[in-house]
Amino acid sequence: MRLGRVVGRVFCARQDRSIEGKTLLLIQPLRWEDSSPLGDPIVAADAVGAGASEKVFWVASREAAVAFEDIPPVDAAVVGIVEGHQARGYRDVHR
Repeated sequence: MRLGRVVGRVFCARQDRSIEGKTLLLIQPLRWEDSSPLGDPIVAADAVGAGASEKVFWVASREAAVAFEDIPPVDAAVVGIVEGHQARGYRDVHR
């Protein structure tokens, strides 16, 4: 699982039927050690109802698709909202 921050939403005029009704979020991947940005933002389907600016954990590849009952064609999915974490001596509480 990977850490990220919700930085926006994605809206589509047309999309595959299997992702209709799903929220698509723009998330900025972050490093677990210090929550600094890691690469470019990505689009992820939201499985948990995450909101703006929340820190989340997300999965990619097949794990992203199986986060939903109907297995839509997605590469990334938000599967949890992070309230705090500790890694290598670094501790961060998000709420």
